[in-house]
Amino acid sequence: MNTKHHMTINCRGTLVDLSKPKIMGILNLTPDSFFDGGNHNSIDAALVQCEKMINEGAAFLDVGAYSSKPGTEEVSEEEELKRLLPTFEKLKFEFPQALFSIDTFRSKVAALTIDRGAALINDISAGAFDTEMLTTVGKHQVPFVAMHMQGKPATMQQQPKYTNVVDEVVFFFSKKIKEAQAAGINDIILDPGFGFGKTKEHNFELLKQLETFQCFDAPVLTGVSRKSMIYKTLNIKAETALNGTTVLHTVALSKKAQILRVHDVKEAKECIDLLEALQ
Repeated sequence: MNTKHHMTINCRGTLVDLSKPKIMGILNLTPDSFFDGGNHNSIDAALVQCEKMINEGAAFLDVGAYSSKPGTEEVSEEEELKRLLPTFEKLKFEFPQALFSIDTFRSKVAALTIDRGAALINDISAGAFDTEMLTTVGKHQVPFVAMHMQGKPATMQQQPKYTNVVDEVVFFFSKKIKEAQAAGINDIILDPGFGFGKTKEHNFELLKQLETFQCFDAPVLTGVSRKSMIYKTLNIKAETALNGTTVLHTVALSKKAQILRVHDVKEAKECIDLLEALQ
């Protein structure tokens, strides 16, 4: 059933074939991101990091100006746009061929960045935080990354509860795909939302059964890079969690993940290339 045809997404006329897994590099323009907060929030630093990730093999660059780490304070729409637009315009000018994903849950931010050349929208709330999001993305005809989250970033890690986490995320995706199609979205990408309203056990259960999500014939995006499921398990810090990240990327790829969302592009690319050699 899972044909090659289904694993192509249309990013504003650029067809991306996901039959070989692709990398989405993370470009945080936030002063407080949990891992590289503040490193890339000046325009020059963002350009340098962006070029590095493109050279290392990132197919997509995910630009976000709103940190969603657990317990984060709200950022106003005005502040988000102030952090995002000037840098994004410069990035798009310097790297016109690059496929930029915008990490936002606000339809206005989505519309303004798509107008300036963004190729995908990556919404941690899958459209739940802004009733206009799905129709906005449908109208602009760009792919949409729909992530599963329980609760809101400020409180999501306090007491996540599921009867069966995999079943519940599958049910969530089946409803979301119908909503997205009704809104005119052609390409939806599914992100199980590791660390978003999930305990460590929930995260590992989702990873163990990641292949289940291939039942939708939609690409699956995995975001485990340097997250607490790695560093808390190993009793280390996010800064030293690259090796652990690579281990879980290997598992995710072996369970058919089509996109890895990562801080470290070079290492993720090595993972993909070595596993391809193994095929």
